[in-house]
Amino acid sequence: MAGAIAMRSLFATPNLGPTSSTGSHVPRRVRGSLVKIRAAIAVEQETQAKVSLIRIGTRGSPLALAQAYETRDKLKAAHSELAEEGAIEIIIIKTTGDKILNQPLADIGGKGLFTKEIDEALLEGRIDIAVHSMKDVPTYLPEGTVLPCNLPREDVRDAFISLNAKSLSELPAGSLVGSASLRRQSQILYRYPSLKVVNFRGNVQTRLKKLHEGEVQATLLALAGLKRLNMTDTVTAILPIEDMLPAIAQGAIGIACRSNDDKMADYLSSLNHEETRLAVTCERAFLATLDGSCRTPIAGYAFKSSDGNCLFRGLVASPDGTRVLETSRTGPYSLDEMVEMGKDAGKELLSRAGPGFFDW
Repeated sequence: MAGAIAMRSLFATPNLGPTSSTGSHVPRRVRGSLVKIRAAIAVEQETQAKVSLIRIGTRGSPLALAQAYETRDKLKAAHSELAEEGAIEIIIIKTTGDKILNQPLADIGGKGLFTKEIDEALLEGRIDIAVHSMKDVPTYLPEGTVLPCNLPREDVRDAFISLNAKSLSELPAGSLVGSASLRRQSQILYRYPSLKVVNFRGNVQTRLKKLHEGEVQATLLALAGLKRLNMTDTVTAILPIEDMLPAIAQGAIGIACRSNDDKMADYLSSLNHEETRLAVTCERAFLATLDGSCRTPIAGYAFKSSDGNCLFRGLVASPDGTRVLETSRTGPYSLDEMVEMGKDAGKELLSRAGPGFFDW
């Protein structure tokens, strides 16, 4: 308050008698001080009113925020102007999937549950870029948006977590395994039909809390998320890909912007990891061919082999695990060939599955 009073007194008209239109009666020293003060305040006000150069839209879960912070830090490291304080703002957006936690994902709309509201904010200009877990992104993008950037992919495997068993095979018959993923459910039941998989929603911390409270005897979580949260100490065992094929684009972060925003596209191009982008594109071509959603257990994984080629494995299954169909492809690690590999693998499994297989 004292500072405010002092500031006001500096701007008060000095009691120097009658004033002229030129203010010539004001001593030069005082006029100079006033000019300097006014200039300093103008600079401060301009700084305070400065709008962030990039507004990042994200969900509010600890994992989503960790991914947004990773994006922010990479942008700062790549562009000096973004390293300034206030240059990047993170805006939390609550999605449908965050609001409805008591129902299986398949029952409330499948894909897009964790991206729709963020996409809307992007199109409305409330954010400049959107950070997504790629496995949550539908195979179609909203008109007016592009997804030109994938960050380097994390470990794609799933983690087994239990307080009383070292692996799925050690769980007694009838044990409850918590998972909201039909992909995980089908592959668990395919190998261990004596187990029971129950719906298990919530963020990583919520699921682990439920496990410790005894709601289930075990759960499966993406290892990538646990690594990003520095929570790998909770892992009992890591499942090999041969036993648990990952979700499409698991472990990959995708960053979207408006299709007419060249400035944001340039920023994102500096972060893009092309090997990851091509692998994710191959997997999503497979998913799109199958017209997959959260109602259908679908898994797929593309990666670069030691000889530089692309290896792809794909899977579709019935939710109860009684039918599991798999296929694989090998080819050059280039965009057109990898898209064709994903599509061709999808067409094969559609043909093998037959009518009605995906009408769960």
